[in-house]
Amino acid sequence: MNERSLAHTKWDCVYHIVWIPKYRRKVLYRECRREIGGIIRELVERKTGCEVVEGSVCIDHVHVCLRIPPKYAVSDVMGYLKGKSALTLCDRHPEWRSRIGKDRTLWARGYYVSTVGLNEATIKKYIKDQEDGGGFDR
Repeated sequence: MNERSLAHTKWDCVYHIVWIPKYRRKVLYRECRREIGGIIRELVERKTGCEVVEGSVCIDHVHVCLRIPPKYAVSDVMGYLKGKSALTLCDRHPEWRSRIGKDRTLWARGYYVSTVGLNEATIKKYIKDQEDGGGFDR
């Protein structure tokens, strides 16, 4: 088992999370894919105990397998990731304002999340085998 520990807790909480750009726009392509992967990896590293297990950026959605400690709510981590990544990308690419609007909302409101459990290898393979192969670099 790949268990972690907190003061009084042993844990291994891994989540498969998928989210999309607003209106499912096909804006995640070319160098933007690697940039988004790097931004997400950097933001996750800032959260103590969180870790990207696997990730992939497709042209109209993002798949990521995250290890999140039980002290954080998945919704809080996702709010942080989606909010900060949208602001960072909009600051780096002012030309996107015409595509995504002045309010800098790149991502749609919701997301999909499921617990990985003992199927981690299967889900990691699924994320790796996504179309176009836009995986996160380690």
